[in-house]
Amino acid sequence: MSSVITLLTDYGLEDGFVAACHGVIAGIAPQARIIDVGHLVPAGDVRRGAAILAQTLPYLPAGVHLAVVDPSVGGNRRPVAVEAGGRVFVGPDNGVLSWAVRAAGGADAAYEITNRELFLANVSPTFQGRDLFAPVAAHLCAGRAVADVGPPMPVDRLVSLPAPTCRLRDGAAEGEVLSVDRHGNVQFSITATDLAEIGVRLGDTLAVWLGRRQVAVPYRETFTAVPPGDLVAFADSAGLVAMAINAGDAADRLGLPPGAHVRLSPGR
Repeated sequence: MSSVITLLTDYGLEDGFVAACHGVIAGIAPQARIIDVGHLVPAGDVRRGAAILAQTLPYLPAGVHLAVVDPSVGGNRRPVAVEAGGRVFVGPDNGVLSWAVRAAGGADAAYEITNRELFLANVSPTFQGRDLFAPVAAHLCAGRAVADVGPPMPVDRLVSLPAPTCRLRDGAAEGEVLSVDRHGNVQFSITATDLAEIGVRLGDTLAVWLGRRQVAVPYRETFTAVPPGDLVAFADSAGLVAMAINAGDAADRLGLPPGAHVRLSPGR
């Protein structure tokens, strides 16, 4: 197993939660190199965590990928380890791993984590990231076989978030708000390739339907291509269409939460 552990949580940076997980990993696998994917996922937002992990995965070395966005911590959701594409994903079986597992080529094997020998001596029901998930990830990084974590389970029993919707019809691209970042930029489930297929090119105006509202937005290469305070659409670093306000918050102005339906078409 690679010596890399990546770590994604909704723990924030104000408290010692992330440091505690780092410390547990260092105590078990001192050779591990930890890459912090992020810890500012909105509290309990499994969908946002899944999107961040899946979109970051192509740039991460293979290793153990630990994601803990776990609003049902202490409940009856399973802790799991999933092998996919030469990587191991560790976390709660609530869908937070599912998009990244799919991006890695799909699950090859899955195991329910039950082996208490790999946990800390005392497992808090409210901090399993520190007491269960971090030590399991560290033991895997240190050379324990994935099968040691617990019994195998059918991969089709893993909880999977619905794939983001996107379809092209009647000269338009229909999709949804996939995520909103800390700057208020709104990412859609529609790709730049989708826009090209409906005839939208850089420099064009894009008609954006938000429910019954329609706004005309310039489609540019970056948000700085418009004056401060103006809306702009662009292809983001994941190749997905996003909307932003130069030096502003598009999500707040437009009232677009994750999951909201959108329709994009060439503007007039």
